[in-house]
Amino acid sequence: MGFEPPQRLVRALGDSDWLGQLPKLLEEAVARHGLDVERVAVPGGRSSLVVLVRRADGTPAALKLVPPSAGGEAERAALAHWNGFGAVRVLDASEGALVLERLHPEVSVRSLPESKALLEAAGTVRRLWVAPPESHAFESVAERTGRQAAALSEFVDVVPSALVAAAVAAREELIARSSEAPEDLLLHGDFRQSKVLGGNRTPWLAVGPEPVVGERAYDLARLVRDRVEDLIASASGPSAARRRVNRLADSLDVDPERLRGWTLFRAVESGTRAMASGRAQEAELTLEFASWL
Repeated sequence: MGFEPPQRLVRALGDSDWLGQLPKLLEEAVARHGLDVERVAVPGGRSSLVVLVRRADGTPAALKLVPPSAGGEAERAALAHWNGFGAVRVLDASEGALVLERLHPEVSVRSLPESKALLEAAGTVRRLWVAPPESHAFESVAERTGRQAAALSEFVDVVPSALVAAAVAAREELIARSSEAPEDLLLHGDFRQSKVLGGNRTPWLAVGPEPVVGERAYDLARLVRDRVEDLIASASGPSAARRRVNRLADSLDVDPERLRGWTLFRAVESGTRAMASGRAQEAELTLEFASWL
């Protein structure tokens, strides 16, 4: 089966073994699930391939292929638990492959004006915050951010040390204080405007979770810095960022200081990873945003 993977995926994965095997993996998944291929979705993501397909009965669907390192089993388990409530529905699955209901990949919440986009995104993520299944295997916010905080120390030479120290300190305080009012909810883990797509059975549905169990403030932290390039370009960027923290916290009944702290940590962690991956412009924007918090 001849096809060209999206350049965004190629740039992100480089010469990975999985990318080299992708044509064969796609052919096998299509045959296994009895699908007819329409086209590859572009620009696509940095860690998966999405192909628009039709099932044997003609139903439109989307086939998502993920490498072993991308946490496909956790995504599958979270989507199955939500069972279409607030998130895309799984129609079929096998190792490394998810057959999902067809959404409108060209229409995301990010296409809306900012105020409306935040409102719709908040309404969507609220539905995802449910108790996780019993005996689940999802990692906790403390576990995930603990690994990330340890990795930050390796980049003190390329990222301002004061910013790294502030992010690590914020994370330590948040974890220490979490026992005061613990929340153990299933979270999307990578929630942002571009992860909310138009649907048919309901206007907006979340896709691409990196599920984790913990508090709601953590899940909102990535959403706070959406459209960061617009904030950076604005003379009122710092104050606009702080207003966004307060607005989201108020609309979803989240402690604004906890949201600010998680936003700081996640922005520094993300900016550091971008810098280490050679995405200098993305890193600079994200780290400047973090410095406002």
